[in-house]
Amino acid sequence: MDIFTALRDDHDKQRHLMKVLVETEGNSPSRAMFFSDLKDQLEGHAVAEERFFYAPLIADDKSIDLSRHGIAEHHQIDKLVAKLEETDMSSPNWLKTMKELQHKVLHHLEEEEREFFPIAGKVLAKQEKQSLAKDYEAEMAEQ
Repeated sequence: MDIFTALRDDHDKQRHLMKVLVETEGNSPSRAMFFSDLKDQLEGHAVAEERFFYAPLIADDKSIDLSRHGIAEHHQIDKLVAKLEETDMSSPNWLKTMKELQHKVLHHLEEEEREFFPIAGKVLAKQEKQSLAKDYEAEMAEQ
């Protein structure tokens, strides 16, 4: 497995959790559980991705701007998650903010997969892609 497969697997988990979350209603146990899972997934993924994907790529001229952009988007996602944590789950604003988060995350994932992965594929050596995947997965397992 390479780093791109590992990241895509987590991207798919995030897509699924967000899809399920926007279909939940009110301050229900299922909404709380799925939101907790999504928060953990987004937080762990951002930390591991920045450490084992963006960090090695930020050193290369071809990928520095995309790395910085991805990190900036992680911060925007963190702010939306914090806003959701402060909003009553039964409030219409919660679902509105959740849909905003979903839009931001889907944009981020699509941009990474379509624009950043091909560039990163040229910057990283084959062996590096595999070792980064192992490190990324180990970090995710710890969280």
